[in-house]
Amino acid sequence: MTTYQAETAAEASAESTDAAAARLMGILNDGSAAVLISIGHQTGLFDVLAALPPATSTQIADASGLNERYVREWLGGMVTTGIVHYGPATKTYALDPAYVPSMTGTGVDNLARTLTFVTLMGEVAGKVAGKFRTGGGLHYAEYPGFVAIQAADSASVHDFSLVDVILPLSGRVSDLQAGITVADIGCGAGHAINLMAQAFPASSFTGYDFFEEAIDAGRTEAQQLGLANVRFELADAAALELREELDLITVFDAVHDQAHPAAVLRNIRRALKPGGTFLMVDIKASSNLEENVDLPWAAFLYAISTTHCMSVSLAQDGDGLGTVWGVQQAEAMLRGAGFNEVRVLDLAEDPFNAYFVASV
Repeated sequence: MTTYQAETAAEASAESTDAAAARLMGILNDGSAAVLISIGHQTGLFDVLAALPPATSTQIADASGLNERYVREWLGGMVTTGIVHYGPATKTYALDPAYVPSMTGTGVDNLARTLTFVTLMGEVAGKVAGKFRTGGGLHYAEYPGFVAIQAADSASVHDFSLVDVILPLSGRVSDLQAGITVADIGCGAGHAINLMAQAFPASSFTGYDFFEEAIDAGRTEAQQLGLANVRFELADAAALELREELDLITVFDAVHDQAHPAAVLRNIRRALKPGGTFLMVDIKASSNLEENVDLPWAAFLYAISTTHCMSVSLAQDGDGLGTVWGVQQAEAMLRGAGFNEVRVLDLAEDPFNAYFVASV
């Protein structure tokens, strides 16, 4: 222990150290609850509970097709969080109605789905800790469940607001209706670009991603929807060689993952025709740490960056920009890539993201 640490420890009051210990215990408890909530989402238990009247663990297990002993133990954890109510006399359980919107269904309000990221981070935490010593990062292939989780989370948002709320920010809806060329860079499982292709049949769409599993998912969905105006290409956005070919380019929460984001933004600028538009959606946070302290979900942003977004970039000898690169740096990088006009917009219904509209 250094002299400074010894002095600091001596100066700390018993009250403050007790409060610190209590806070850490609270974090332990809340983190454990997050794991149980993730399991509840993955097994469909919250949807089953929402559909049942107060029921015993056996009835809940039967309705969900799950093992009763596991269900009963899981219910115990949910009761202690206050999310599930327990009737000792009848030994029945009921989901608190206040939690139904945020724990059930496939819509945008389901935060139980988002909490599955906690278990994803836990799966790789040991490997990431090793990278603190060696440098580098983990490759996308080391996150086998990430594509599905990210796709489900993004799909809920895009199903709710992409066509009617987000795309109008670009100012190109009438052009999309008439017919233009569009690309989605870092398209992931392709749900967003498939939605756009479905909504605007006169326009042509291309989704680019360098992760084959994601591209395959996009192609499969396009085929299921019978879309003839969308295609998918396996490509690294940092090596994209398009010149004045596209009218509109979108990127949804993907620039901060790139190994070489500045190169990606320059390539996007070159790919746009004169008068073209770039719509970029990314995390709404500050580039200055001190301005993120009061952000309610800041710890999650730094955690997902450390365990995934920054790590996958560093695994490719990249810049490791990270999830919390911030609005200020994002705007500066867009201007540095050659965009003459950059507008940063907010949506009241989406406190998590900033919307950048950049014009050539």
